[in-house]
Amino acid sequence: MIIETMRSEAAAPEIEVSPRWVPAITVGVALVIVVGLVLRFWTESHLWLDEALTVNIASLPVHQIPSALRRDGAPPVYYFLLHYWISVFGTSAIAVRSLSGVCSVLAIPPMWFASRRVVGARDARVAGVVGLVLLSSSPFAIRYATETRMYSFVALLVLVGYLVLARILERPTPRTSDLVVFALLCAVLALTHYWSLYLLVVLAAVLAWKAVRAEPSQRRRYRMALVAMFVAGVLFLPWFPTFWFQLRHTGTPWSSPASFAAMVNAVSEFAGGVSSSGRALALTFFALAGFGLFGAAGDRTNVEIDLRTRPRGRGVAIVVAGTLAVAIGAGLVSGGAFAARYAAVVFPPFLLLIVLGTTVFLDRRILAGVVLAATLFGFAGGWENVHTDRSQAGQVAATLKAQYQPGDVIGYCPDQLGPSSSRLLPSTFVQYTFPRRTGPKFVNWVDYAKVTGAADPDAFARFLDQQAGPGHTVWLVWASQYRTFGAKCEEVATLLGTLRPGANQLFEADTLHFFEHANLVRFPPR
Repeated sequence: MIIETMRSEAAAPEIEVSPRWVPAITVGVALVIVVGLVLRFWTESHLWLDEALTVNIASLPVHQIPSALRRDGAPPVYYFLLHYWISVFGTSAIAVRSLSGVCSVLAIPPMWFASRRVVGARDARVAGVVGLVLLSSSPFAIRYATETRMYSFVALLVLVGYLVLARILERPTPRTSDLVVFALLCAVLALTHYWSLYLLVVLAAVLAWKAVRAEPSQRRRYRMALVAMFVAGVLFLPWFPTFWFQLRHTGTPWSSPASFAAMVNAVSEFAGGVSSSGRALALTFFALAGFGLFGAAGDRTNVEIDLRTRPRGRGVAIVVAGTLAVAIGAGLVSGGAFAARYAAVVFPPFLLLIVLGTTVFLDRRILAGVVLAATLFGFAGGWENVHTDRSQAGQVAATLKAQYQPGDVIGYCPDQLGPSSSRLLPSTFVQYTFPRRTGPKFVNWVDYAKVTGAADPDAFARFLDQQAGPGHTVWLVWASQYRTFGAKCEEVATLLGTLRPGANQLFEADTLHFFEHANLVRFPPR
């Protein structure tokens, strides 16, 4: 592919699609969508910590959810939504995960419209199809469609918000209804995941810049959009006291602070992670994102590059890169952690940049080959998600249910292993967690590092020993290398072995096959 000097984007020729290819394309796209829908509801994994904890909080009475979230560190909207979903469908793994699956499915039609809008009328038909295919086969979208967390809902809100904002900015006088909907979407987004605040800050900055620098006839639209965002901020105010408490006392003590390498890691996660198919798709995404920002179609075999960037890709790229930069910069200052799933707030605009990048291929065979390769790489990651078990909790629970006797005591170190395993066990089992000696359903993140630093592993081991008494067994579910714990969980296991000789380790933490892994040790009666 030859790279030459770029002509204007408006002058680039249209992507040609022969009418005789339309039936085959239609069948292929339909097949991709069907496979994508199936994979969004298919996983063999047990719920891991975040999922189980989310279900436990959402299962509380509505009036208790805000206080539980105060200790958890998350905003409330998704938990309220899941609460009512659970009241209809129950708390089984497939039931609670289906909410994310439904949100992921609902995001597909907006992706069609957003893809058409981001490239403009000239290539709208082709771009809509490419957007559908890329989102349907996305391993990132498939992964979080099968997880009981808010990330699929966040992506849906961002896509709908993009479409509403586009309507506001393209009308000489924005409709009041559009402004109201946009304000509500921004408020709901901020109350669904806090990383959305970074996206909204960057978007507000872009709108403010345009409100000053745009043509005089266009400035009013940007100002009205800013007013809508201000209204969203007012709607956030009732939750602000809880947010402020969480900001000072919960944070992310379970992980190291972010670095700017996380920006690259986010794109890698969008492509499916560190698997072979994920790496191949990541390379494809990086190339297409570059074309979306700097490239334009020359002719069938040439792509042109302009370092001044493409007008249609510029705003999208600023929002994506700006959000990640602000989020990671804030993490460096505050010590907050980065997890690639948080970047779900910029996944839709990043995918739109990819769609824009595909418009540089005028030859339908090249375009089809690139999209087909991305689809196959994506589905490879989606298929891997089917068989990947995120937690060893199933093995823990199966063993305990088979061997536990009334009077036995189960200990978890750290407490983060409690939610995923305990949801699979009868409520009659006696269970305690380190460091707070509370039940296993919840993790109290308030001042977590201080609490774990001050906790006494010897005292916890003696507590478990006393609770079981001389005639019953102590079971310890534990894992090492949890941040802020040091070697305290190992110390709990060592002291229990001294108090109760003859310990039997039933299985070890399987770090190769499980993201959340654990040892299970049986300490016999004294």
